[in-house]
Amino acid sequence: MQPFVLPEFYLSYPARLNPHLVGARKHSKAWAYTMDMIDVPQHGTVIWNEHDLDSHDYALLCSYTHPDAAPQELDLVTDWYVWVFYFDDHFLELFKRTGDIEHARGYLDRIARFMPAEGEITDTPENPVERGLTDLWNRTVPHRSAAWRRRFRESTRNLLDESLWELANINESRVANPIEYVAMRRKVGGAPWSANLIEHSLNAEVPDEIAAKRPMEVLRDCFADAVHLRNDLFSYQREVEDEGELSNSVLVFEKFLGCTTQEAADAVNDLLTSRLHQFEHTALTEVPALFDEHGVQPAGRAETFAYVKGLQDWQSGGHEWHLRSSRYMNEGALEARGGPELLGGPSGLGTSAARIFRSVATTAPQRTRSFTHHPHEQLGPVPLPALPLPFPLRLSPHLSAERTKIADWPRRIGLLSEGVWDTARLRASDVPLATAGICPDAPPEQVSLTNDWLTWGTYADDYYTEVLSSDLSATRLTTERLKLFMPTIGEPPPSPQTALETGLADLWQRTTGPLSPAERETFRATVESMIDAWVWEAATQAQNRIPDPIDYVEMRRRTFGSDLVVSISRLSNSRTVPEEIHRNRVIEALEDSAADYAWLINDLFSYRKEIEYEGGLHNAVLVVRSFLDVEQDRAIRIVADLAEARLAEFRHAADVGLPGLFADYGLDTKARDTLTAYADLLKNLMTGIANWHHESARYTDEELDRVRAAQLTAEPTPPAANPMQHPGCTGTPTSRSAQPRAST
Repeated sequence: MQPFVLPEFYLSYPARLNPHLVGARKHSKAWAYTMDMIDVPQHGTVIWNEHDLDSHDYALLCSYTHPDAAPQELDLVTDWYVWVFYFDDHFLELFKRTGDIEHARGYLDRIARFMPAEGEITDTPENPVERGLTDLWNRTVPHRSAAWRRRFRESTRNLLDESLWELANINESRVANPIEYVAMRRKVGGAPWSANLIEHSLNAEVPDEIAAKRPMEVLRDCFADAVHLRNDLFSYQREVEDEGELSNSVLVFEKFLGCTTQEAADAVNDLLTSRLHQFEHTALTEVPALFDEHGVQPAGRAETFAYVKGLQDWQSGGHEWHLRSSRYMNEGALEARGGPELLGGPSGLGTSAARIFRSVATTAPQRTRSFTHHPHEQLGPVPLPALPLPFPLRLSPHLSAERTKIADWPRRIGLLSEGVWDTARLRASDVPLATAGICPDAPPEQVSLTNDWLTWGTYADDYYTEVLSSDLSATRLTTERLKLFMPTIGEPPPSPQTALETGLADLWQRTTGPLSPAERETFRATVESMIDAWVWEAATQAQNRIPDPIDYVEMRRRTFGSDLVVSISRLSNSRTVPEEIHRNRVIEALEDSAADYAWLINDLFSYRKEIEYEGGLHNAVLVVRSFLDVEQDRAIRIVADLAEARLAEFRHAADVGLPGLFADYGLDTKARDTLTAYADLLKNLMTGIANWHHESARYTDEELDRVRAAQLTAEPTPPAANPMQHPGCTGTPTSRSAQPRAST
């Protein structure tokens, strides 16, 4: 008996079948035999017999997901999928069922030798996985560019290495939280790897100058998430009930939301639908602008569009294969959706169109909700659940001094003269309290620098909302001009025209003076990531579109600016740890969970300010309300639970992950102390920010009412004094103080 009824899937693109299916089946079976994947015991266990290979039908998968591939390329791609699924089952039998994580590490380390970034393979393969990879690597990578090889090697390494994360969770009986699961599933699930093979099979590489830009990353990540969420729905019974697997989104939602398996499956399908909606939105609204911004040539545009179409083909074809493969839970699914074309049922344009129409109609309410929110919704007082501090609070002894001079720097650079902030609003925010909690042990000059950065960022948050929110072009112009005040090689910046520009120019000089050009580039990228994310907020605000949940989480890390604060603190000690350690999964877990905890706390406290007073859309409570279609109180509780889950993940990474990292890399005492201190820095970040939200008046109803009253009675800003009237400005946006919104 199946544990739940498969939901109605969103299918907006018809599946097509490659005409060379029969040849691919014959070739892949012969290849699997040659690699000893069929009927050859591995440590006493036969992984596959011929019936397993035939019933899984990977040639059908590839013929559906690569409908336009030529015969030779279809054979090659099918061999890759035979290899990756064999690896999955091989790793399951040898290590997941036994819990043997130590030997699993050695097994994965050896596999990495058979996909060199440059040069030839020199090791001798010892098992079917190594033999298959050797053959496939030599048949594939010589025909691709260095940029593609780099991306493909990274995605293949992720697919293999993050199997240890799944194994560790099984050994600890640990179910991931939703945010952690999505991020890790992208690596271990292999869909980014599949996206690389789409480029190869179509001979259509995305130009390297745009491959790492947000729109292309969003397309790839939406594709990956949708592939994995769909797979989780079909494989729940096999993975969770048969294999004891804990890495399945249905199980993750079931545990996190405390709901039934059917309700969890429906929620996963809603998230799958949302990711496909995001894919379509990005492809239509962001990719064409990306071409123009980077001057992509016609050939590069054509190859990119072919790649995007290939991603769509994969989604539709992958769904068709899941309906048919014996590997998955799909009893009655073909009949329920209208007939098995390959088995003699109805086929043709009419039946495909009917299924697409039904799926679009079924999922239309979810899409509609994201575009129909009414700004300035009247919320009234918003009670919050208990939110204790995550770690013991320590405050800098320099707090009193920073409070005493709280207005000095803002007044000097003009933050109090643009009609956005007055002294009362500055003091009510009490930014020095946040700084004192984040930097309890820093010397006075570091405390002052951090405090000024936080003050600048907090002011920028209000400035972008109250001065620029109604003019997207002015938002873009403001952001591009800010980048001019972060020189990396000594080029002189222009004269600042606004307080934001004056403040950033001052902070940049004070922060980056002792840094090398490379370190300045890295720090500049951190600031740019934050301010570019503010443009993303403005763009979605202009569309009146509540963000997709996953896109919101990943962009919220940038808009909140946690990375900036951490970067300021890390500049002095980041050199004592090898760069590859900073890219390690454990470090990523520490950083991302700490950042997520901080902005989730902020979203809870700022919910009324952002939704009612500012008319915004970018708040986790509203995103959860819209996505799950639940009442406000339930959404608040879910966001609070998510903050707790991210805090628990941070503690797990610090208490379990770091010691394992020390041992795996054989780190010396200095490196261990540096990483331990870094974890402590992140603890201070979370605790300092949480304490500030509890104590600051910035988000209280009284302060919100006071600010609104001041805005309604303020004199209009004279045009000549408008801070946005600088060279190159195409418009003159008006601050809320100059033109209050009618609803307030």
